[in-house]
Amino acid sequence: MTATLLATHRVEKPWGRHSLWPGFADPGADRAPVGEIWFQTPGDSAPDLLIKYLFTSEKLSVQVHPNDAQAQARGLPRGKDECWVILDAEPDSTIALGTREPVDRETLRRAAQDGSIEQLLDWKPVKAGDFFYSASGTIHAIGEGITLIEVQQNSETTYRLYDYGRPRELHLDEGLAVADRRPFVPHPIPGKVADDRTILVEGPKFVLERWPGGHRMVRLAEGQTGWLVPVTGGGVVDGVSFRAGECLTLSGTAEIEAEVGSDLLFAYPGERRI
Repeated sequence: MTATLLATHRVEKPWGRHSLWPGFADPGADRAPVGEIWFQTPGDSAPDLLIKYLFTSEKLSVQVHPNDAQAQARGLPRGKDECWVILDAEPDSTIALGTREPVDRETLRRAAQDGSIEQLLDWKPVKAGDFFYSASGTIHAIGEGITLIEVQQNSETTYRLYDYGRPRELHLDEGLAVADRRPFVPHPIPGKVADDRTILVEGPKFVLERWPGGHRMVRLAEGQTGWLVPVTGGGVVDGVSFRAGECLTLSGTAEIEAEVGSDLLFAYPGERRI
C-alpha cells in the first residue's frame, strides 16, 4: 500500500479571496487574492481525477465542458464531469445549473453576446452542506461568496460562454456545440450504505464517498488510485499523518485511523465499488 501526501498549488484569481478556509493560510493584503487550491501528484503524471478548493468573491464565468467523446475528437484525453461539496456560502449565494427552459442554439448565442444569458440560467440558492453534480455539457456558473471542494475529471478544457465583460476570451462556437440547452436534471445520490459511508456519486466517471471519523480499511483494485480529502479533523493512514486542508492518494490496501468527529471525502475513478 502507498499513501502519498499531495503538494498544494495556490492559484491567484481576480475573483478569489484574501480570507480562505481553516487549514489554509490567508494571502497577505498586499498579495493577489487566491481563488483555487489544487492538489498535485508528484512528477509529470496526469491522473484521472483532480481535487480543488474554490473560494469566490465574484461570479465565475458562464461555461460548459465537453464529454469524453467530444474532447477526444479534438485530441484531448478526456472530458470533464465535476461535482461540488459546498463548505460555506453567504446568505444570497447561488450557482447556475442549466437553463430555466429549453432554448435553441441561436437564442443562446445572442444571449451570450448581449449578456441576457444570466436571465436564461437557473440560479439555485446554495448553503453549507449542499452537493451538486455537473455533468459534461451542463451550462453552469459558480456564484460569489462560496467555499467549496471540487472533484472533477482531470481536464481544464473549459468553453466560456459569458464573462460579465471581463477581458477574457469567449468560446461560443465550441461551447454551443457541446452545451445541453435544457433545464438541469440532478444526478441521483445513492445515499448511505451499511458501514456509515454516504455515496454521493457512483460513476460512471468517478465515485465519491463521504465518511465519518474512526477506523476503516480500504482495499483498492490493482492499479486503482483513491483520493482521501479530510474536510475536517485529521488522522493517520499507514503511518502518514493528515489533517484538514490536505489531500492524499492511496493505492492497494490502506488502514485509516481518523479522529472522531472528522469528515472525510474519498474519490476514485470509474464506477467499481470498493
